[in-house]
Parts: sequence; structure tokens; C-alpha cells
Amino acid sequence: MVSSDTTPAEDRTGPAHAGVKTVWRESPTAVKSLLVGTMVNRLGGFIQVFMVLYMTQRGFSTSQAGVALGVYGAGTVLGVLTGGWLSDRIGPRSTIMWTLVSSAVLLPTVLYLDSYVMILAVIAVGGALSQAYRPASTSMISELIPAERQVMIFAMVRMAINLGTTAAPLLGAAMVQVSWDFLFWGEAAAVLVFAAVAAVTLPRTGQSAADDRSTAEAGPSQERKASYLTVLADRRYLFFLLAMFASSMIYIQYVSTLPLMIKDLGLSTAVYAAMVALNGALVITCELLVAKVVQRWPARIAVIAGVGLTGIGMSLYALPWGLAALVIATLVWSLGEIVGYPTLFFAYPAQAGPPELRGRYLGASNSLYGLGTAVGPFLGVMVWSEFGNGLWLGCGAVGLLAVGAAWLGVRPVDAAREAPQEEPDTRAGPVGRLDDTEAAADA
Repeated sequence: MVSSDTTPAEDRTGPAHAGVKTVWRESPTAVKSLLVGTMVNRLGGFIQVFMVLYMTQRGFSTSQAGVALGVYGAGTVLGVLTGGWLSDRIGPRSTIMWTLVSSAVLLPTVLYLDSYVMILAVIAVGGALSQAYRPASTSMISELIPAERQVMIFAMVRMAINLGTTAAPLLGAAMVQVSWDFLFWGEAAAVLVFAAVAAVTLPRTGQSAADDRSTAEAGPSQERKASYLTVLADRRYLFFLLAMFASSMIYIQYVSTLPLMIKDLGLSTAVYAAMVALNGALVITCELLVAKVVQRWPARIAVIAGVGLTGIGMSLYALPWGLAALVIATLVWSLGEIVGYPTLFFAYPAQAGPPELRGRYLGASNSLYGLGTAVGPFLGVMVWSEFGNGLWLGCGAVGLLAVGAAWLGVRPVDAAREAPQEEPDTRAGPVGRLDDTEAAADA
């Protein structure tokens, strides 16, 4: 029997839309531990950041180092898909614990391998295991937090991610001064801390695992439906995934192509660092405040606003205003990230499908984000090399595509989520609960 501290979201009561302090105070211990564990895990996320430098200092070529980084990224995409499947099959708690422990055991073996092929294999599998917890973590949070509070709680998740990700390179740089080995052992230690927290605080049974067992007992036809094929049969969710992919492709340009543009303008690297710092400062200081307002919006409006502002912001880099254009564009797309991304990345995918497929819906959205951030830099640099500032206008066009896909793909989620799942609805797909105002908007 699950304790009252881990009661499913639908049984929890309290003010519908609450502020940061109230949501934190009234959240179950399991949710708080996942937020803290996520920050610790990201704080120890050294390997991806320093992958290229590590490989080159070991004597591998820059091209080999680049391939290793790409392999790690490909592994993370596969990992979130696997993590979503595991979360539905064995439950979020077991998925989080065992994938994290396996990652912590595997990644340090890179230090003792000389074969490039073996290193790539370990990096791929280790990268997959290190990210497989993400759909399971989001699934459990969604399970334990009421729908009307999920925008706020997932804004807190993003805060934990951003704080850890911001500090990790600084801590990693200090560790490298002592030994490169510390990068791998440090990340393994952070992962094990997260796994230990999960083992102690997370409930042993969850709705996802229970629902999956019920599905398995229903017979072979029902078991067949509990797969990623069911997600692919949800045509409206495919439009949402298109919005996710398109938005992530243009979002990642601030990492891949923006520094090239700043260099081409004759500005220093410090200007690029200032733009990245501006984005980070805005997200860290403003996202929770904005979430207090956005949590009252229908999910469709929040997602459209987020992807739309991201596209507009990126297109503004084409303005011939020098430093002023850089600042204005960064402010606009950062606002899009703050407004829309807690809903886009977490709250909506967690509620878009039936409970027994929650992990797979989250795994699909996470994988499309990873794919977009992998493809985006390649396409962005290629277009920039050929058309210069035309890239930024192209980002605006892709942003419009993302807005249209979000309008078609983000459904109002209502009581039909609890209805028996006969066959996947190829017109609208399986649905759940969000907001009565969304039903009116979709009418």
C-alpha cells in the first residue's frame, strides 16, 4: 500500500493553482527527491561536456573525438526510448534505479580501454543508460502531482536541470586540473547518489507498472497495443512530436551557429558568452515566476507561445543592428523557452496518452527532442555556410511550422483518458485530462 505521501495525483487535494512555495511544500517526498536527484545528476554531468577534450588528450584525432560525441548523443536518444518502455513495463522506480546504477558501473570502464571501437561501444551504451531515467522520472512526477500543478512542478524540474548544467562545466574544469579520470569517477558518484536517493524515497509500486500488469492480464490483443506502435497510431500526437522536433532544431542554433555569426560580425567570444549567460540568468530567475501565470493557460496556448517565440527570437538575429539585435533576439527566444518549455517537454507529454503508456509517450517526445538537437547543428551550420543570415529567416519559417503542428497536435485532455481503450483513435488518439478551457478552445 502506498503511503499518503505518495498518493496518486488524482487523489490529492489542495489549491488548484498554487505558487512555488505551496507546490514545493505540498509535494510528496518522492517528487522532492527526484528534483534534488536530478540536480545532483546534472551537476555531475561531466562526460558529455568534456568528451571532445578528453578524447583528444588521450591521442585520438579531432574527427574521432567528434564521432565519440555523436555516438554518445545517439545513445541518449535510444536511452530515452528504452527508458519510456521500461517505465511502463517495470515501473518508474525500478527503471530509475537500475539504469542509473548500470550507467555508474559502465562509464568509468572507458578509462581502462584502449580500443577506439570498444570505447565507442561503452560510450553509446553508457549514454543510453544515463538518460533512460528521464521518462521514468517525469512519469512518476506526473503520477503524484495533480494536472493543474504540473506546469509549476516541471518548471522546478527545469530549474534543477539548469542549475546543475550551469555549474557542471565549472566543477569539471576544476577536476580536470587534478586528473581527467575524475570526470568519469565524479559522474559515476553523482549518478550513484541519485540512485541511492531513488532507492530510499521512491514508492516501490507505481500506477504505470500496475496499469501495465492489468494490460498484460487482459490478453494478447491488449498486450500488443501497449507499445510504441500505439503512440505512432496517435496521429495528433505525431503532430505534437513534429512541433517538438522542429522547435528543438531551431533552439539548438544558439549553441551551434550563433557563435559563428558573432565571430563573423567581428565580435569577441565574450559577447557570445554574455548571450548564453543572459539566457541562463533569465531562465533561472524568471521561469518559476512566469509559471505561476502560465499554469492557468490551456496547454495548447502555452506550447504555441513557446515554440512561436522561439522561432521569432531566432529570426531576429537576422536584423542588421549589431549587438542590439543579439540582445533583443536572445531576450525573445529566452521568453519562449520560459513560457512554453515546462509544458512542451514535460507536462503535456505526461498527460497526452493513457496512463499505461505514459512512459512511452514521454520517451517518444524526449527522443524527438534529442534527434532535433542532433540534426539541428549539422543543418544550421550547413545553411549558414551557404546563405549566411538566411539561416535565421529559415528558423522563423521552421518556427511557423512548429506553431501549426502544435495547434494540430496538442489536444484538450478530458475524461476520455479514463474510458476503456478499444482501438487507437486514428483521428485524435488516446486522450487524458488537462483543462476544461481547452475543450472549449478545441470546439
